[in-house]
Order: sequence, then structure tokens, then C-alpha cells
Amino acid sequence: MTAAHRSQALQPVYVLHARPYRETSLLVEAFARDAGRIALVARGARRPRSAVRGLLLPFQPLSLSWFGKGELRTLKQAEWQGGQLPLTGSALMCGFYLNELLLRLLPRDDPHPALFGHYQTALMALGHQQPQAPVLRRFEKALLQELGYALMLEHEAQGDVPIDPNAFYVYEPERGPVRRTAGEGGVQLRGRTLLDLARDDYSDPVTLAQAKQLMRMLIAHQLGSDALQTRQLLMDLQEL
Repeated sequence: MTAAHRSQALQPVYVLHARPYRETSLLVEAFARDAGRIALVARGARRPRSAVRGLLLPFQPLSLSWFGKGELRTLKQAEWQGGQLPLTGSALMCGFYLNELLLRLLPRDDPHPALFGHYQTALMALGHQQPQAPVLRRFEKALLQELGYALMLEHEAQGDVPIDPNAFYVYEPERGPVRRTAGEGGVQLRGRTLLDLARDDYSDPVTLAQAKQLMRMLIAHQLGSDALQTRQLLMDLQEL
């Protein structure tokens, strides 16, 4: 029996999505610190007297335990940990965007404890009403790195040439930044933008705008033809 399939003791978990399952249960997609993305059935969770009724909600720090050998495990125990301010308004939509990224891009049963920490940090920042765009950019960058697509930000794709902050580049998804003149097509990036991204410094409005374009392109490259529903909604609201 593999580590992903044996009975799991209580561990930190966030619910990414939950929906009704059969008459009284819930089918839960969750992100566990030590197990990655998992699917759980919470039996009887919709019954009025259920101990977990109203507990299995997104964006709330939980401790869950479960058991089972197949892809769909059974929830055994759930405890609320607290400490997370509620997400409201556009911050709530940003939270759903993060969840959709994890649901669409993170393989099942693939532990990513560092990414779990980045997700937790992003939720805390959104709950404290910090500027949302930098929060999303940092998480997107961390997610791509955890999936094996770390951004090349300090050297050009051709050779080991350091990025020139005063030059212009086009970022090619399978290669990295390629030097271009300012008049050429593609997602244009200043060298300074790339270096700011390497430091997670989004204080320059130009860097922030170009980082949004770059991340949108790279995530679309990973998704293929499937568009993110929450991204489109956030774009409609001019929040992303």
C-alpha cells in the first residue's frame, strides 16, 4: 500500500471545492499539505446533525484525516483550525481563482508542501486586504515552479547572458526570454520587469502590468485550449 493510499492521520488541509454526493454526502476536492490534491467523500456531511456540516468550506484552515485505497478516499475526522479572515468581494473571487488553478493544474496525490505554504500565505494576504495583483502573481510564479516550469528570469534563453534591465525581451514558454526590439510582436517585457519578477518586487506599475501579461500567457500555455472560468470573471470585473 502506497503512502498516498494508506490511512492518514490529521494533517493541515484546505477545501478547494465541494459538491453534493448521493443523498446526504459531499464530494470534496482538497489540498493537503503532505498528500497534495485529494478527493474525499464526506459521508452524511449534509445531514442536520453531522459533525462536519458547515465545516468543509473553502479558504478555512482545517485538519482532516481519511482512509481508503482508491482514488476517492473517505473522510474520517475534521477539525477547524481558525486564524483566517473571511474573503469578501474581489478577494473572494481571487481565492476561487487560486483554487481553480490548483484543481486544473495540480496532479492528484502529488505532495507539494512548499506550494501549500504559498497558498496559505496568499489566503492570509487576501484576507488582510493586501493589494491583490501582487498576491496572485507571487502564487502563480510559485505554482509554475512547483509544477516544474520555473521561470527563467535572470538570464537570456540563448546562452548564459545576464538579463539587461534596459533591453526588451519576448518570453517564449519553452525557452525563456529572447531579446527583441521594442517594435516586435509577442508579450513584450523589459529586462527590468524580468529582474523585478525574480525578486518578487511588484512596486513598479509597469512591472505589475507586464507580469500580468506574462503569467496569463504561461498559464494558458499549461492549460491548452481550456480557459479558466474565474480568470474570465475577474477580467470582466477588471480585478485581474
